Amino acid sequence: MHEAQTTPDAAIGDDASSAPASTRRPGRGGRRGARSGRRLAFDLTAIGLLSVLALGALGVGGVAVYRTLYSPAAFVERYLSLLSSGSAADALRLPGVAMDSAELAAAELPSTTSEVLLRRAALAPLSDVSVIGERVRGDVTEITVTYLANGHRGRTQFDVEQDGWIGVAPAWRFAHSPLSAIDLTVRGATRFSVNGFELDTRQVAPEGVNADPLVPVSMLVFSPGAYSISVDTPTARTPGVAVLSDAPQKAVPVDLQTEPTQEFVDVVQDRVDEFLASCATQQVLQPTGCPFGYFVRNRVEGVPQWSIAQNPEIEVVPDGAQWAIPSTRAVAHIDVDIRSIYDGRLNEVSEDVEFFLTGSITILPDGTASIQVSADQG
Repeated sequence: MHEAQTTPDAAIGDDASSAPASTRRPGRGGRRGARSGRRLAFDLTAIGLLSVLALGALGVGGVAVYRTLYSPAAFVERYLSLLSSGSAADALRLPGVAMDSAELAAAELPSTTSEVLLRRAALAPLSDVSVIGERVRGDVTEITVTYLANGHRGRTQFDVEQDGWIGVAPAWRFAHSPLSAIDLTVRGATRFSVNGFELDTRQVAPEGVNADPLVPVSMLVFSPGAYSISVDTPTARTPGVAVLSDAPQKAVPVDLQTEPTQEFVDVVQDRVDEFLASCATQQVLQPTGCPFGYFVRNRVEGVPQWSIAQNPEIEVVPDGAQWAIPSTRAVAHIDVDIRSIYDGRLNEVSEDVEFFLTGSITILPDGTASIQVSADQG
């Protein structure tokens, strides 16, 4: 009989298999599970951080969109952008820009104020626009801007108020219209131009051709805006005047005195010379309707012969809405035979007769001039 033997390897194997499970070392599967848990926590933290950043960016983007498109400043900037591009009709359609009769009266502007300058042709360049201030006062937001209006630096404040909603965004309107007015008086002409746009005061005045030329015509203008007003006609000219409209609902008075053109003065000179020459054809001592004559106490033999020895040097000066010829010296010459009623002698008279004349010049509705010449009695 053989006796069974126990080897060392067998003994070790039996001890290992009989050890408690809690004393075993972790294997590869356990280590992999721990790493997965830590990665999941990191991923959840990263997702949370990205979500916060995304919400922050969305908030910043929303503020930028509001500032650019839906804020009171954006509303004013759109108005100024339309003026800059010459889109006068679109600017006039913005809420709060156009003025009705009640708003004109509230602004102390005439109810007959013309809208003739609220058009592209009368606009001057507007550039370098910048919003420099925004202040809330109750329901009104005050927006202050600077700009260049045809090269003139300006600054204007606009009052804006909410006008309902566009979806979830607020809509805006001008609490007070940004329009202003120019009250224009033109002396010596009826035709004038504003930024190159030609007009006639009789087109603008409510009385038409019967309008008093010295009564100002009132015209609405966009504010801000630069307006160059000048006269350049065959009879009158002026270098013009520049008006910066920078205060909404204010009237700017402009009194424009023109000067006669040399062409006009030459025409008046010719007409006066012709008039005096016609006077000289009258063979009487006192030509009818003429500024010169000759007085005698004796009897005239034959007929007097007149000529103009020296024509006047005509000057044309402003006279209210029209023109005048100031007192001007001239010389006529008379040849006439005079018989003395005392002793019957005959005297051959050949004398220069100095005289002074004045005149008035009226520009008629058709553009022609009516010239009235008379003797200066002063």
